[in-house]
Amino acid sequence: MTLYDLKPRFQALLRPLLRGLAGAGVTANQVTLLALLLSLALGVVLALYPDPLWFLLLPPFLFIRMALNAIDGMLAREFAQQSRLGALLNEVGDVLSDAALYLPFALLPGAAPAAVVVMVLLANLSEFVGVAGQTIGAPRRYDGPLGKSDRAFALGAYALAINLYAPALAWSGWLFWALAALSALTCLNRARAALKEPA
Repeated sequence: MTLYDLKPRFQALLRPLLRGLAGAGVTANQVTLLALLLSLALGVVLALYPDPLWFLLLPPFLFIRMALNAIDGMLAREFAQQSRLGALLNEVGDVLSDAALYLPFALLPGAAPAAVVVMVLLANLSEFVGVAGQTIGAPRRYDGPLGKSDRAFALGAYALAINLYAPALAWSGWLFWALAALSALTCLNRARAALKEPA
């Protein structure tokens, strides 16, 4: 069970907006690129100004990014916009966005940089494993326990916590090592699930 399982309900809430965007000529690839560019821009801001106050931008932005990620997929599927370029942009964009948004946690006071970097690497590896299953005939895997939405929730909550309770900055080490361990478990679960699919 991951937050990804709630995606159909979230998509239903976005459907009225989706029809308006499609009617205005907005494409899935444009939405994907917008999400990536906004993520990179915020990542640069957080890296240049590693102060907890700036990290308050992260929780609302992660929600907006989640909405954009849902919208691009729905536009592609429901309005005949699926393409090979779109599939590549979607996967590469997610990996780059995660790295841009989460690596700045390593620059915060009291951070555990090694833990942050290892977590980001393993998180990105979990997305690679999810896609790699397709090379052996399995569908794209989204198994948990720490998928993209779960990471966003955990780190958005931590960004909020360090502003509401300053000593939370000292939690960086154990939090990011725990998320790294969950990301490693996610890699294993996705690999196992892909291998169980019929050839």
